[in-house]
Amino acid sequence: MDKEWIEVTIITSSEAVEPVSGILYNTGVKGVSIEDSQDVEFKKKNPGDWDYFDEKLLNIEDGAVIKGYYKEDENFQSYIKYIKESVNSLGEFGIDKGKGIVVYNKVNEEDWENNWKKYYKPTKVGDKIVVKPIWEEYKNNPGEIILELDPGMAFGTGTHETTRMCIKALEKYVKEDSTVFDIGTGSGILSIAAAKLNAKKVIGVDLDPVAVDSAKQNVEFNKLDNIEILYGNLMEVVQGKADIVIANIIADIIMFLTKDVKNFIKEDGYFISSGIILERKNDVVKCLEENGFHIEEINIDGEWCCIVARERKN
Repeated sequence: MDKEWIEVTIITSSEAVEPVSGILYNTGVKGVSIEDSQDVEFKKKNPGDWDYFDEKLLNIEDGAVIKGYYKEDENFQSYIKYIKESVNSLGEFGIDKGKGIVVYNKVNEEDWENNWKKYYKPTKVGDKIVVKPIWEEYKNNPGEIILELDPGMAFGTGTHETTRMCIKALEKYVKEDSTVFDIGTGSGILSIAAAKLNAKKVIGVDLDPVAVDSAKQNVEFNKLDNIEILYGNLMEVVQGKADIVIANIIADIIMFLTKDVKNFIKEDGYFISSGIILERKNDVVKCLEENGFHIEEINIDGEWCCIVARERKN
């Protein structure tokens, strides 16, 4: 097996973490790691929620460093061109690209994997849920729910503000008889959280086959039988309606989904959306209201917000 990889490094803003990650997932990336200064601040302000903290992370300046990993092939140069152009265009969507620097170099697989894993430790991300990497030991406290995760050096690990807010919303709204649809499931973290909170049925969907494989593997780690992970678009592969539809994506895609997502939500059901930078909050709220939703609550963490909406009664 070839042990050499190409590491693409993007120096950007905390605000741009989710969009830049999305840019990488649109290419042939095999793994993504994120070092975000806002995560550093979160860990410093919440010392009871983490067991380990590498002091090297304190050297991260304001902003974020996102790294994508690739095998060298005939497509790599086109990926680099796409990444650079897309990062430079973030401002057109109202997103601060920060320094917007994109560079790449060759790295050894063992160095990459070890460097990535040492920063990923058990973290309490909600009132109950603790996200624990599968290679770490953790003794849970009374009332805590352990979520085993191996994001495969890609997708969500639970520390980002948008994921934390989604998990807190699930803790509040999931009931024992709930059906939950998770759009853009990624590592499966939100689907697994809903299932761990005793939802009756959970369906996670994603358009990225790598994400689908990652999510299925994480479901197996957690020994859950009330989750189904599907490849494809919600509108095409899911049948029926849910009590809760949750989407942790980006503002533009949430607004695109809003008109049709009502067809997949039961009467009085909830649409929980996140991945929304504060500058786009009013746009999303307006779109939801114009499409017959009532805003139940808006939660804010850092530069991000999570909107819980409910179908408006006539």
